[in-house]
Amino acid sequence: MTAWRDAPTLRGDYVTLRPLRVEDRDAIVAAAGDGDLTALFFTNVSSFVDPDAAMATIFKERDFGRAMPFAVETPDGRVVGLTRYMRMNEASKRLEIGGTFYAKSVQRTGVNTEAKLLLLRHAFEVMGCNVVQIRTDWFNKRSQAAIERLGAKRDGVLRKHGIMPDGRVRDLVVYSIIADEWPGVRQNLRFLLSRHEESKA
Repeated sequence: MTAWRDAPTLRGDYVTLRPLRVEDRDAIVAAAGDGDLTALFFTNVSSFVDPDAAMATIFKERDFGRAMPFAVETPDGRVVGLTRYMRMNEASKRLEIGGTFYAKSVQRTGVNTEAKLLLLRHAFEVMGCNVVQIRTDWFNKRSQAAIERLGAKRDGVLRKHGIMPDGRVRDLVVYSIIADEWPGVRQNLRFLLSRHEESKA
């Protein structure tokens, strides 16, 4: 397997991240509908108002070698979300984790923390990344808090960076983790997961 070309299956206790398939469309749409996530104008999941176009865009980016999309599965095999490696640049050994959403029913359950642990571990320890970015909309304050909780550092704000399907011009908040910081971030993510386990006991 070529780490920058072939998507892996990443397994944890709370989630399995496996390569997204065309036949996952209905399950992804159902996950987006759990909590009416498509109504959140400041998230990428809003693009799933037109699921066929959204899926086509995701697979187009994959086929160009710029992205690796993953279906997020719970231990019982239920698809509860979507996440991706994006803006992949093998020459510079950098990528972004993004395009992520989870069904409302699994938010705040350890799913996101473990998914990020699996993705970051693969990026740094298998793909040899120098840096991993995470971006979010200026208005998505919950996402910003979650990213900071992981241990990523805020690089800045990209003003008027893109135009959303509804015509809104968006500002993006950019975070990153560099390879030297990964051991500390990994320890923090494991600590957060252990705290979640304690809360279930």
